Amino acid sequence: ENGDDDVTLKILYCGVCHSDLHTLRNDWGFSFYPVVPGHEISGVVTKVGKNVTKFNIGDRVGVGVLVGSCKTCECCEQDLENYCPRIIFTYNSYNPDGTKNYGGYSDMIVVDQRYVLRFPDNLPLDAGAPLLCAGITVYSPMKYYGMTEAGKHLGVAGLGGLGHVAVKIGKAFGLKVTVISSSPQKESEAINRLGADSFLVSNDPEKMKSAIGTMDYIIDTVSAVHPLLPLLSLLKVNGKLVTVGLPNKPLELPVFPLVMGRKLIGGSDVGGMKETQEMLDFCAKHNITADIELIRIEEINTAMERLAKSDVRYRFVIDVANSLSQ
Repeated sequence: ENGDDDVTLKILYCGVCHSDLHTLRNDWGFSFYPVVPGHEISGVVTKVGKNVTKFNIGDRVGVGVLVGSCKTCECCEQDLENYCPRIIFTYNSYNPDGTKNYGGYSDMIVVDQRYVLRFPDNLPLDAGAPLLCAGITVYSPMKYYGMTEAGKHLGVAGLGGLGHVAVKIGKAFGLKVTVISSSPQKESEAINRLGADSFLVSNDPEKMKSAIGTMDYIIDTVSAVHPLLPLLSLLKVNGKLVTVGLPNKPLELPVFPLVMGRKLIGGSDVGGMKETQEMLDFCAKHNITADIELIRIEEINTAMERLAKSDVRYRFVIDVANSLSQ
């Protein structure tokens, strides 16, 4: 039921995040079945509570990775709800009253107004939906770690759902962007379609050697276990490597290149509500959307199988409304 502070959404589209697949397979060890995934939700408002002042019926809105937090801790007071110790995730999570949350692979959802986001008028609901996770996951660390200075050199490790958005946002900030990938067949796509300045094949020793010490920042979006040493070697002195992928096993941390180059390794997890809205507005201003494959809900199992093989360019999005209307 829609409470006094709640907004009810009719879900039109929902992105398929790699986290959905990890949760379904219990790769991280904390899945609570049954699970209904989906935290890249876009749609329209169909009902609002009496205390809701931010939204009206018919507004274009979205819901991302979180739907609740304590609202009173230091993180919440700093608009960092995503780091709240009592965060409530959009799915595979529990509300304070013990009820379970289910995500966007559905026709509707009810969410506290604080955790609902406004979609700018020129941002499409289908290709814009993945920005609610993939977009903010790369935007937030770029802002926090100062990876936005025009003319600096950004490396993007991995060209998937996160990486392709990182390329677009990096270019919008005026950065020189190099895609670092183990798939040489992606070079033309990265440069000619996504706008990257160059492409580096990560398993080509000669190419990697020639790029040592050339990058100011690297965003590592790779979700599989992989070595960090080759990436650290690409950084200049004072370079920053920020990991946003979530491998299901620990990565080995080589200390020598950190010490000898005064380099930094950091992490980042989506963003708070204020920053996520800022990201949506930024993407709308710069005409940034995700590259998507639109699917019907009955195709979701095949999509998951393809996602496990990284066979998607670059984000599946479920066409919820049309799946249900036919």
